[in-house]
Amino acid sequence: MTLTERFLNYTRFDTQSSEESTTVPSTSKQLIFAEYLKKELEAENFDDVEMDEQGYIYATLPANTKKKAPTIGFISHYDTSPDCSGANIKARIVENYDGGDIVLSEGILSSPKKFPELLQHVGEDLIVTDGTTLLGADDKAGIAEIVQAMCFLRDHKEIEHGKIRVAFNPDEEIGMGAHHFDVEKFGCEWGYTIDGGDLGELEFENFNAASAKIHCKGISVHPGYAKGKMVNANRLAVEFASMLPAEETPEETEGYEGFYHLLGIQSGIEQATLSYIIRDHDRERFEDRKAFIKKCVAQMQEKYGEDAVTADVRDQYYNMKEKIDPQMHVIDIVLHAMQASEVAPKVKPIRGGTDGAQLSFKGLPCPNIFAGGVNFHGPYEFVSIQVMQKVVDVIVHICELTASYNE
Repeated sequence: MTLTERFLNYTRFDTQSSEESTTVPSTSKQLIFAEYLKKELEAENFDDVEMDEQGYIYATLPANTKKKAPTIGFISHYDTSPDCSGANIKARIVENYDGGDIVLSEGILSSPKKFPELLQHVGEDLIVTDGTTLLGADDKAGIAEIVQAMCFLRDHKEIEHGKIRVAFNPDEEIGMGAHHFDVEKFGCEWGYTIDGGDLGELEFENFNAASAKIHCKGISVHPGYAKGKMVNANRLAVEFASMLPAEETPEETEGYEGFYHLLGIQSGIEQATLSYIIRDHDRERFEDRKAFIKKCVAQMQEKYGEDAVTADVRDQYYNMKEKIDPQMHVIDIVLHAMQASEVAPKVKPIRGGTDGAQLSFKGLPCPNIFAGGVNFHGPYEFVSIQVMQKVVDVIVHICELTASYNE
């Protein structure tokens, strides 16, 4: 099976995860794809293929060298974002892209005027959607690339490598992918998530992340007789939101700049809840941001009473750089693999998080490597077949270079 065929097969499965669910995985349809993937790995004759009851898949490509090589792993997630439908994806290939507008379907254009990233892929073959769903390259491209690389190594025994483990998991898009990942079972000295963006991206810095739910409690009274009695939770919510700096939002920040992001509001006279995420690369500034939220709540409580406004602030994940810096050989190997694959590295911080961030804090150093997709989580998502093949090349070279790591 070719890399393109493998990826297109994967896109036929709807694996959208759900933030509202309390099950693992968050949607049962993810398990349908997981079962398919497990059978595919078995058919490709990988060793130790298993899937647990929560949909986490593990498999092994045995070592073919007598060298004392570290065991390393490659990881991708199979859920797609709740932000956009992943059902009935109609993927197609635009061969030899010419740099112009792409008609996804009637009245829906993917244009380099709006998405200039397209111009970086002139002359390549692009897989696109019909403009009504996402594509799912995040992260089924990563899965296809890992499986294809393992098949290549299996069939080219002249390339020496140590024991390689692969794992595929649900629910990364809702921040839960690493929560039930069995690091001990995985048994690797380090790993790589294949879950980044365009050609050459390499990420080992990410946001520190927390969630904050602000609960406003009101008192409902007929508006004609409300003076001195009504407490309008809607107005409390608006007042709280106005206390946060308007210039520190996702719309106004970039690079290493952190933010407060208002995800949603559920609001009425008696109850209102504001849902925020808090992000910053710097751990000290991250702690300051959480403290500022609590300070604003305290000011509201002083003004309206202790039970009028309360906050539930919870950490989600931390910057993996803290765990990668002491083991920079993990990064050096990738840089050499990219060089061998004629890929120019683009090392940059993630303005978000990956499963690798959480796994790094669970004892598995795990930077993030490009998977090739662009414009994730929306109907204008695309991936270049040539870039996907470069990912396969980089994975193969990582395995080959790691076999000589202890020499």
